[in-house]
Amino acid sequence: MTRRFIQASLSTLCLLWTVQAAGAADWAGYEKLEREQVIDALASASPATPANFYAKNLSGLNLSGIDFKGANLAAAVLNGSNLTDANLSGCKLTVSFAEGANMTRANLTGAMMFSMQLGGANLTGADLSGARFVGDLRKANLEKAILKKMDGAADMKNQSMGLMRANIASANLKDSDLSGSDFSRADFSFSDLSGANLAGSKLRGAEFSGTDLRGARLTGADFSGSKFIDTDFTGADLRDADFTNATFRGVKGLDQANTQGARGIETATR
Repeated sequence: MTRRFIQASLSTLCLLWTVQAAGAADWAGYEKLEREQVIDALASASPATPANFYAKNLSGLNLSGIDFKGANLAAAVLNGSNLTDANLSGCKLTVSFAEGANMTRANLTGAMMFSMQLGGANLTGADLSGARFVGDLRKANLEKAILKKMDGAADMKNQSMGLMRANIASANLKDSDLSGSDFSRADFSFSDLSGANLAGSKLRGAEFSGTDLRGARLTGADFSGSKFIDTDFTGADLRDADFTNATFRGVKGLDQANTQGARGIETATR
């Protein structure tokens, strides 16, 4: 991450904290837009000058099917909005809010989602391939979502505000595809990853306490230094996965998982 991007992100964070500290339940200071205004702004945009919705309030709107490709939605408020089938590919969503939003089948490929708040959002079948994500996905629905080759690793260069990582606790990731992604130090505690594909992913130092990994494909994944407490591995494919220095406590189902070639797994069976 470049120094300029970090400085811009911190400036945006300061702006949001100032607004929220004032008790802005209605997002005072954020210009409220209607669907027609959003469509007009997008219609007048061009590749050279993308639509700019920085710090705009788009909450509660029906934005389904709209093409936002490449738009600047940094610090925008999309809470409770309907973004079903919307195209958000390549969009800047840094420090934006989409809590409780319906993003079913939305296209978020290559989007910048740094410090984005998506708690309780519905991303069923959404495509986040190649996106950069550090933020909140707690209690979100990501069933059958595509998260291939995502960069969801913790931001180790920006620690002044504590560890900034992907919080995906208590989320539904059933049958989702996280293959080839990097979610190092992410928190998947109490999430449903049953049937998910994590093959070849980097999950170093990640948290999987109470996580359901039944039937998940974990082949060749790197779980070194990760934590597994009361995790269910029943029917999972762990072939050639790396569990070096991982913590195991109260796990179950390893006797019903394929552990051929897995490294470090012996500590879980002692």
